[in-house]
Amino acid sequence: MDLSQIKLIATDMDGTLLNSNHEVSALFFELFEKIKTYNIIFVAASGRPHYSIVEKLGAIKDDIIIVAENGGIVTKQETLLLSTPIKKDNLSQVETLLNSNNHIHPVFCTQTKAYFKQASNGHIMLLTEYYPTFTVIDSIDEIEEDIIKIALYHDEDSEKYVYPVFKHLESDYKIKISGKNWLDISDDLANKGHAIELIQKNYNISKDETLAFGDYNNDLEMLKQATYSFAMENAHPNIKDIANFKTKSNDDLGVEYILEKLVEAKNTLHV
Repeated sequence: MDLSQIKLIATDMDGTLLNSNHEVSALFFELFEKIKTYNIIFVAASGRPHYSIVEKLGAIKDDIIIVAENGGIVTKQETLLLSTPIKKDNLSQVETLLNSNNHIHPVFCTQTKAYFKQASNGHIMLLTEYYPTFTVIDSIDEIEEDIIKIALYHDEDSEKYVYPVFKHLESDYKIKISGKNWLDISDDLANKGHAIELIQKNYNISKDETLAFGDYNNDLEMLKQATYSFAMENAHPNIKDIANFKTKSNDDLGVEYILEKLVEAKNTLHV
């Protein structure tokens, strides 16, 4: 494994760069300063909204590219590079399904804020960890902004209890299990892989020069854009199947472990 030629690093956040307490390690920020000296482009790619990623990576937000809402929004230094909203034609069908499945708690994500349904009142404190800027609504019709993504939360298991309800909509939307408790609905082109491919083309960077980390199904397309694709030890089996390499878990600093090897490789190259 030769990491000396890497020009682009892309990492997921929850379950990958963030530990189980949703924290970024001090070691990561130390390594980032070293990585920056080699002019490597760093991309934080998450199902989280832009403002939530900024909250976690505020110290370096002006030095990175942010891929938010699973690729629905891409920004660099607050400049919008890409926005892929959901087509609103079939959203009434989504709301009908939600109204008849009150164990599923939706978050309607726009560029500036999230919208929670009044019916999810008991879950709002939990949801604000991921979506701290929000408005509570009764109906989707109250949302005037473009909806970039609909995140669906289930207390037990999104793959078992949410995916079967929405699976038949896959011809209209991108339906992705993005975590143990989460399933995301977005436009078909709103995925992390499409966003990374755009960045690669803009900067003339190849897959062989790309390093990527992920843990869940919303990372599949992104990992396919990188020759040096890493599955976290805690990753979903689908991620472990398609990743070319594996690293330690998010709680064992799996991303930092590989970034240390990258810094060593770069240092050796520049001796």
